Amino acid sequence: MTKADINKIIRNRRSVFPAQYNDKVVSKAFIEILLENANWAPTHRLTQPWRFKVLQGDAKSRLGVFLSDTYTDITSNDDFSPFKHKKIINNCNAASAIIAICMQRDIKERIPEWEEIASTAMAVQNMWLTCTSHHVGCYWSTPKLIKYMDGFFDLEEGERCLGFFYLGNYNEGESGESKRDQIESKVEWVE
Repeated sequence: MTKADINKIIRNRRSVFPAQYNDKVVSKAFIEILLENANWAPTHRLTQPWRFKVLQGDAKSRLGVFLSDTYTDITSNDDFSPFKHKKIINNCNAASAIIAICMQRDIKERIPEWEEIASTAMAVQNMWLTCTSHHVGCYWSTPKLIKYMDGFFDLEEGERCLGFFYLGNYNEGESGESKRDQIESKVEWVE
């Protein structure tokens, strides 16, 4: 891989949403590579806090039902959106696989929690860049509903869900463009 390759992969990384996915299945072999790459994220004191729960097949539908039912239960009639309720189910069904992104807090709390969240986010970035390099669509969603995931998963003590990583193949040219402000507006050089 050349420097230009890694620069291109980083700059081409995009959120590709479940509505953009086609019917081509993301293989288990690819998901295993994805997770192995996640496992090489930086981790302070080697706490390796990332945990992943891979949902495929009927498990995706069960997650959709759980999330949509939870949304119904916690949302007032005035705030309830039939569109959002349907979108929750559609996203779960449209994805080839969904990976629940979890973080296992170091039981000894040897490092600040934010560092373990940051490590988990870096593991997800490794997954995202892997998807980009293989032209697989992905999207990290962090709905309010993640705080209820202990009702769906058997989470360990100190483990919590940080979101869902939706995976799906998509047709080339449908990933869209991303924009960034110039880096100069975000950097201060101090000498």
